[in-house]
Amino acid sequence: MTEPILGRLITAMVTPFDEEGGVDLARAEQLAARLVDEQLNDAVLVNGTTGEAPTTTDREKAELVRVVKQAVGDRANVLAGVGTFDTHHTIELCRQAAQAGADGLLTVTPYYSLPPQDALVEHFQTVAGATDLPMVLYDIPHRAGRPIEAASLITLAEHPNIIGVKDAKNDIVASAQVMAATDLHYYAGDDAKLLPLLGIGAVGVVGTSTHFSGRRTAELIEAWLRGDAAEALRIYRALLPVYTGVFATQGVMMVKAGLAHQGFPVGGLRGPLRPASEQQARTFGAILDAADL
Repeated sequence: MTEPILGRLITAMVTPFDEEGGVDLARAEQLAARLVDEQLNDAVLVNGTTGEAPTTTDREKAELVRVVKQAVGDRANVLAGVGTFDTHHTIELCRQAAQAGADGLLTVTPYYSLPPQDALVEHFQTVAGATDLPMVLYDIPHRAGRPIEAASLITLAEHPNIIGVKDAKNDIVASAQVMAATDLHYYAGDDAKLLPLLGIGAVGVVGTSTHFSGRRTAELIEAWLRGDAAEALRIYRALLPVYTGVFATQGVMMVKAGLAHQGFPVGGLRGPLRPASEQQARTFGAILDAADL
């Protein structure tokens, strides 16, 4: 297996907001540095779902890429979420992210309009050709409404800029088939699927709970790579309540509650999302404490 150029441990970073609801760029820099220096992330993803990308403007997205790259420098890669349900707009976001300093791009399946597979393939090929940056496809049919079928992924793997998949399809057989047929680097798109996917050839995770569990998750991946399956399983089971607890409700809600619990508040959320309830926050804080995170 070749070493993935974007790294193995990637966190989908939340977007900090200030008291007026604006993007808090200074706090974003601090959070990105925390993820890299304390949680050992190889890369940070900005402008993803967990970053509340549906609520941020194109200008805010570009600024986030710029300041996060400035914060992490050469210590980590910065991926930019650029996916929309409009091919033209997605191309614009690709080029904007490249100009802002992104090292790679994450492109979700176009949602709502439900394009057929041949249209999905054409969309991704067109978008991947808009820049020279490596691109990871985000396969999440329960949100996007369409899977990227195995045959489509095998075709897309022929594009030189399409290098990986963030896999949230929950079809481990299809994932195994694509990994067997291509050189695509697979990342678990659900934290709790990391170890099962490593077992069939995945390279890592684009995580949410890794705001807190990154250091231990890095140890899990390292144990697996050196052939110590028992140690990887031990760490996985210890972290499983965290991996699942972060999705007790929408992940960004739980991450922001967890960061506040740990004394690193990053502000509120933009509608229609809202802060986690007191009970949800208390429960997740207890999970983090129990896992010694």
